[in-house]
Amino acid sequence: MSSSLTVRRIAADQGATLRELRTAALREAPYAFDETLEEALDEKTETFDVVAARHAASEVCASFILYTEGHPAGSIGAYFDDAHKAFVCALWVAPAVRHLRGGELLVNTASEWLAQRGADEVHAWITDANRNAMRFYERLGFGPTGDHVRVPRTPDAWETLLVRHVKR
Repeated sequence: MSSSLTVRRIAADQGATLRELRTAALREAPYAFDETLEEALDEKTETFDVVAARHAASEVCASFILYTEGHPAGSIGAYFDDAHKAFVCALWVAPAVRHLRGGELLVNTASEWLAQRGADEVHAWITDANRNAMRFYERLGFGPTGDHVRVPRTPDAWETLLVRHVKR
């Protein structure tokens, strides 16, 4: 029996879902994100509510949630920086459903949202040590830009900026 996957933009009232997905991601892959599990757990519930409401309505940032059989199973962020450069970030899919290509569905949905708002390219910062993420993004057509910087929170770690051209 195959699971059905869907991706929807976060709703304004889904702060609790956002928090649940974020803490699950940090428990499972603490090395992959720019905050710690302790920081996420210490964060006030209202903070997640504010982010969900903003990401549900904004034209410059959004969150998308992956559902399997109606249950949240992953998420991704999409945003434009101050220079109107488009990014996907904070991708996470529950290990139990990774084989179903939910990560690809999330990246493609977020990329389409960015393209609809004018992006010709989508970027992603990937920690060099996260080889699985690097291979995943490369399979989706992302390649290195040449930008390579130290991770601010972990000075002995590095991250690479990847880019993929999108069709509009």
